[in-house]
Amino acid sequence: MRPSGGTDSQLKPFKAAAVQAAPIYLDTPATIDKACALIGEAARNGASLVVMPEVFVPGYPYWNWLMTPLHGSKWFHRLHDAAIEVPGPEVLALGEAARQHSVVVVIGVNERSPYGVGTLYNTMLTFDDEGELIGHHRKLVPTWAEKLTWAPGDGSSLRVHNTSVGPLGVLACGENTNTLARFALLAQGELIHAASYIALPTAPDDYDMCRAIEIRSAAHAFEGKLFNITACSTISPEIIEMMAPAGPAAQEMLTRPRSAWSGVIGPDGAVVGDPLIDSEGIVYAEVDLARCVEPTQMHDLTGHYNRFDVFDLTVDRRRRPAATFLDDAESAHGLGYPNQVPGTKGTLNDNHP
Repeated sequence: MRPSGGTDSQLKPFKAAAVQAAPIYLDTPATIDKACALIGEAARNGASLVVMPEVFVPGYPYWNWLMTPLHGSKWFHRLHDAAIEVPGPEVLALGEAARQHSVVVVIGVNERSPYGVGTLYNTMLTFDDEGELIGHHRKLVPTWAEKLTWAPGDGSSLRVHNTSVGPLGVLACGENTNTLARFALLAQGELIHAASYIALPTAPDDYDMCRAIEIRSAAHAFEGKLFNITACSTISPEIIEMMAPAGPAAQEMLTRPRSAWSGVIGPDGAVVGDPLIDSEGIVYAEVDLARCVEPTQMHDLTGHYNRFDVFDLTVDRRRRPAATFLDDAESAHGLGYPNQVPGTKGTLNDNHP
């Protein structure tokens, strides 16, 4: 990883890619292969940053919206078995794709807890251009029906990473409406924001998902004077067919238009290039971080355009395990707790959340 600097002369332009695609639904190996292929395609087209959809590996639990919790339980079991652990072989494969193509990658996955069974997280992974996993963010609050599937994350992953393209932060879907979570990233110097979403045709009839995604992305870009790279999944015919047990009304709902929006928004709140609506593809846009400087003179939310004597935000970034075990130093030595991540040689710190 080549850390970026903070001066105008060090803010280098680059090409960003926002991937809009459907997973190979609930098929983790095939979805990993598709993700790696899309990373390679974006890199060959000149992208230095590739952002992929929310829980792309191996898909979103649409049954939560279409079935009763009782009927959806067997689908939860399937997703649980298809979810990945972090670290794990799937993470290594994604990191290798980032390394091989020298690109920064952000991708959403269903993460299975290594402790016990039945605990899943909506997780965003960030890899630097050398293939190292530098970000491991669990969605803070699953939205609405999502609480049937995912446990909440904690503040330990609310971090901005110095990457070869610049200071990068991430949030998943509805988190991009969480003002304090967004401010926590801005306060760390975020200039590039990766926002991952899922196509949500199961929303209320008067809810325009495309418009909702664009509003959220533009709001954060304009308020923070940064570039927002937004990637959304799509609904494949395979997903519609697999959800057939929910009935014809549910299948019809899954074909609802204006359910997916992907694109890039600049520090003035305007879309850069052409966004994608509903269809699969990759959005490319030139990102010039020097454009973030002059607008900040007007509204610097984490600097002169704030009243820190009036407002005070505290962010708890401690990891929240299910239990804290207080053993003596000798018996705890080498067991990988509380600081060491099981299955790795590293420790939990700013560089390995």
